[in-house]
Amino acid sequence: MTLHNLKDDSPALMSQYDVLILGIPTWDFGEIQEDWEAVWDQLDTLNLEGKIVALYGMGDQLGYGEWFLDALGMLHDKLATRGVKFVGYWPTEGYEFTSPKPVIADGQLFVGLALDETNQYDLSDERIQSWCEQILGEMAEHFS
Repeated sequence: MTLHNLKDDSPALMSQYDVLILGIPTWDFGEIQEDWEAVWDQLDTLNLEGKIVALYGMGDQLGYGEWFLDALGMLHDKLATRGVKFVGYWPTEGYEFTSPKPVIADGQLFVGLALDETNQYDLSDERIQSWCEQILGEMAEHFS
């Protein structure tokens, strides 16, 4: 496993890996954080066909419920056009928000792990542990 910081490393490095775990916070009123914004258009040029991708997002569901994890949904939609295979969808149960962007069509699952360090910080460690176990199992299915 190699950790890269988008601020310091080119997104072109993503094409070198078979599996990607990408995190993105939602900024202000549903905006993409500036490090992601700086490379956003470059994502359209990457060959990510067939890559296995798990996403996680951070946001504030109570203060910004209308925009909770919008950036996560935008990243999912952007990568979906690149032919990736997603793993790690996460239940919406236990969250309070109104934004439709970070969920699949039926609204029952986020398109990745949802973290709220402002209001549910006490649940983050358990959620991360469960999600990591989940994505490992889902990834194993792709490689078997």
